[in-house]
Amino acid sequence: MFRCVLGSSVKYLASLPVLRHHHLLHNRMSTSPPAPVAAVCQLTATPDKEANFSACKQLLEEAGQRGASMVFLPEGFDYIGSSREETLSLSETLGGDTISRYTQLARRLGVWLSLGGFHERGHDWEKDRRIYNSHIIINDKGDIVSVYRKSHLFDVELPEKGVSLKESAFTIPGASLVAPVQTPIGKVGLGVCYDLRFPELSLALQRHGSEILTYPSAFTLATGAAHWEVLLRARAIETQCFVLAAAQVGRHHDKRSSYGHALAVDPWGDVVGDCGGEKPGMVLVEIDLEKVNTTRRNMPVQQHRRDAAFYQSLSQS
Repeated sequence: MFRCVLGSSVKYLASLPVLRHHHLLHNRMSTSPPAPVAAVCQLTATPDKEANFSACKQLLEEAGQRGASMVFLPEGFDYIGSSREETLSLSETLGGDTISRYTQLARRLGVWLSLGGFHERGHDWEKDRRIYNSHIIINDKGDIVSVYRKSHLFDVELPEKGVSLKESAFTIPGASLVAPVQTPIGKVGLGVCYDLRFPELSLALQRHGSEILTYPSAFTLATGAAHWEVLLRARAIETQCFVLAAAQVGRHHDKRSSYGHALAVDPWGDVVGDCGGEKPGMVLVEIDLEKVNTTRRNMPVQQHRRDAAFYQSLSQS
């Protein structure tokens, strides 16, 4: 497991190369090339878009300096509004200033970006003032190569847990999944936060070639403590994929806080990186796709799966 790099602490940054040294030395001694590195980030977004961009920029620059090929930011990386009105008023199109700045950063740093949970104005914005919750992949040349719009919206009332959110009040559900994206770390399948609770989505992405699943999130304190890790590990185990989940952490404003614990899980279901539940930071993880191949070869779950009709048929005897 890799230690999470917290903020800009020199102590944590200085320790990181030691933690990675054994893995890189092992790779140099083997005949295979070094495995690519993913940076899975967590931050505390607020309604202040400029402050959020500054925090994300720092994380991206540190990840690039540490050798990451692809950097994952959480849902709401652009901002987390304190009201429906504020959330809508701060939204932008994909062609707006926020995504333009990230495409420039990707190009300058030479890294791929997963921007999970961008507040994208809908196609009929002038008429209905509704948005998408969009997961955007940007390549190292600064091109937008994929956009997935969150398809399962978080409409949940848990009075005993102090949770009350209705995402559908201002968000349009995405119309479809998108094909996994070939990246420097492997084929990445895209989800967002609440999508994590629907195994049909992860299994569909796995059938279409995903080696890595990603769920950028902003889990509540109550649902995070109860379900976050177990759901991520379940998705990894059932699909035999790496699962990378960037996360929001801490207090965003008076009305909302997030659980944190940005996680990386390997295809066997082991947690190989955890950012904890207190501060912004990142975890760097080597993505060795041979782990995917070995896990699937030794336990060929997908070959053992019956056809779809079987799971819809129940014997009455």
